[in-house]
Amino acid sequence: MGIEIQTFSGGIEETAFNERAVAALKRQGFRIETNSKTPNPHYFISFSELEAPIEAFSKIYNEAPNPYEEFATVMVCGHADENCPIIPGAEKRIPLRYEDPKKYDGTSLETLKYEERSLQIASEMLFVFSKVKGQIDDK
Repeated sequence: MGIEIQTFSGGIEETAFNERAVAALKRQGFRIETNSKTPNPHYFISFSELEAPIEAFSKIYNEAPNPYEEFATVMVCGHADENCPIIPGAEKRIPLRYEDPKKYDGTSLETLKYEERSLQIASEMLFVFSKVKGQIDDK
């Protein structure tokens, strides 16, 4: 039996997808387009010609299209982890605090740190999802 793992994104405030993070993803080979010049633009991220792009934009964790129940939440930011002790609807809360590359904004390490963090999160999430999928497939 196969399983589909869906991921969503949200924070404790609506801001915008960090342009430095967008640039890091582009450098790593993702095709990213936007058709908006609003303060909170929607980006369409493609990793394959065979798959529909993923829509990415800043939103609060309990706003659509995010689920309202039966989900696990992964807290990747110390600020969110400290300020959101309870996420309504979450069955599991998993704090994974990553060093925020924003602290390197405007320095000679900026590009390196954004790419480093992007690759770290991607590789760790791939590992976690492979373990979750494997446990479910074994049932």
